[in-house]
Amino acid sequence: MPFVETFRICEPGKAPFRDAVADAVALPSLLATMLRNLIEAWPPEVYDRPLVTTRFLGQRTTYVCDPASIRSLLVDQAEALEREPFMLRALAPALGSGILTADGSHWRGQRRTAAPMFRPDRVRGFVPAMARAAQATRSRWLRAGPPDGVRDILPEMMRTTFDIIVATMVSGDSQLEVEPFGRAIDAYLGQTSWKIALSMLGAPARIPHPGARAGARAAGYLRAEVARTVARRRARGEPGADLLGLLLQAEDPETGRPLPDESLVDNLLTFVAAGHETTALALTWTLRLLAEHPEVERRVVAEARGLGTDPAADPEAVDRLAYTRQVVMEAMRLYPPAPLIVRRAAADIRLGDRIVPAGQSVHVPVYALHRHRRIWDEPEVFDPDRFAPERAASRDRYAYLPFGAGPRVCIGMGLALTECLVVLATLLPAFRFVPTRPGMPANQFRVTLRPKGGMKMKVVPRDVR
Repeated sequence: MPFVETFRICEPGKAPFRDAVADAVALPSLLATMLRNLIEAWPPEVYDRPLVTTRFLGQRTTYVCDPASIRSLLVDQAEALEREPFMLRALAPALGSGILTADGSHWRGQRRTAAPMFRPDRVRGFVPAMARAAQATRSRWLRAGPPDGVRDILPEMMRTTFDIIVATMVSGDSQLEVEPFGRAIDAYLGQTSWKIALSMLGAPARIPHPGARAGARAAGYLRAEVARTVARRRARGEPGADLLGLLLQAEDPETGRPLPDESLVDNLLTFVAAGHETTALALTWTLRLLAEHPEVERRVVAEARGLGTDPAADPEAVDRLAYTRQVVMEAMRLYPPAPLIVRRAAADIRLGDRIVPAGQSVHVPVYALHRHRRIWDEPEVFDPDRFAPERAASRDRYAYLPFGAGPRVCIGMGLALTECLVVLATLLPAFRFVPTRPGMPANQFRVTLRPKGGMKMKVVPRDVR
């Protein structure tokens, strides 16, 4: 069935009966598309129009792809927004009511509690731990590997970023195991498309779906592991100076009492799971793009070798990785780890001459915004020089949103970017990455933007003579 029959631009005056018939006909095709990849269910107009409104099963969604309107939505009218129910249905069973899923005063209190952990001086202090984790990956790859040298880069980067998160967020705890934790995250995210699709189609939460039991087991495992981590820290008798320590010392803004264990688990799990997942994806897509563009890769390797020092010994060296930073930012333009910002209007919202009534969905399709034909020249082309200082300064701030915007901008933005720079500067001078198949892998929306089928590449040690 043609895509336009699944999602249609709203036009006033359409007969309700014809709409209902068209919706019924489109339902199976739409469900299949949403389960395969939600991005494919977006109307094609999101890539060249500023505002697009769709209607299905009586529900309207407005996609905002205009930088000025995005600012109005996420900054000026942020208080009129609330979390989108379908995303809460997908995430809350695992993440509870943490900083990613909460609203209102509950969210603000959690944000204030965690904010000191992500100050620039604290992030700079984490650089040695980041470098040690990247060096451990480098050593592991040099010691041994598959006979053909082929590795799935995504789980490899998951392991590296997990080690960084554990070292910085729950330092001194070696009992969180990366492989079972990673498998549980995969199992949970693997069934979120069903939760999202069924919620968007108005199905009750009790309806079973493929992967539901595995997802429930995965959520239980993740929450139990984090709860055990909290218990081990309590048993030490001192909170510590990391994120878990901050959470243990925080007070509930409403009661003045320490945060309940459930809130501790919600937030620590959010940072551990979401923090390492998104950074690993940024690194994975970056390495694959560099393999497609050897001239860019050569510049990155030369910049890393030109540091003349190890970031573990000199954290300030990260500031000299200017071109590498441009590469990472361009990779996140083409493949934003968080490809969709979803909100619902809690009150009427004005976007230019259009009113989005309370109760309707209003989304920012970040993946489409970053490839929008009216905003970017040759939007499908990988060009790190887009983020050279003079070109970046001339671009609207709200045309590029890998970390969101407004009050809910990603709190870990600085940490994630620094991680990417340190890991790339450690691995790229030591290895070449050779794709096993031509062309970029297909992407797949699983809350985050994952490469469909993983990211297998041959990891070849460089001749460093």
